[in-house]
Amino acid sequence: QVQLVESGGGLVQAGGSLRLSCAASGRTLSTYTMGWFRQAPGQEREFVAAISWRGGITYYADSVKGRFTISRDNAKNTGYLQMNSLKPEDTAVYYCAATAFYGSRRSIEYEYWGQGTQVTVSS
Repeated sequence: QVQLVESGGGLVQAGGSLRLSCAASGRTLSTYTMGWFRQAPGQEREFVAAISWRGGITYYADSVKGRFTISRDNAKNTGYLQMNSLKPEDTAVYYCAATAFYGSRRSIEYEYWGQGTQVTVSS
């Protein structure tokens, strides 16, 4: 079984930055695509970013492109989401996830999920 644990969420002012981490345990995820999703109150979970298992290809939602950067360190079995120029509309619970489907943006295709970390951006 795989466990994913997010950390790094918190409260930040608009324009600020946060770095989320996703630590995996139980098995190596080096051959899995890692992704980040978010869910705001009353809204559906939405795709934020994903990174291929070697880290060479990244995918972003249009709403975060140019502001967020996804990365991973397979040696540490850890993924990251650097979030800059945060906006109040980025406020949500952020989830990391892993899938065997290469480059997937679809939450239904993700097999493993973390418990989520709250990100709140004040205006």
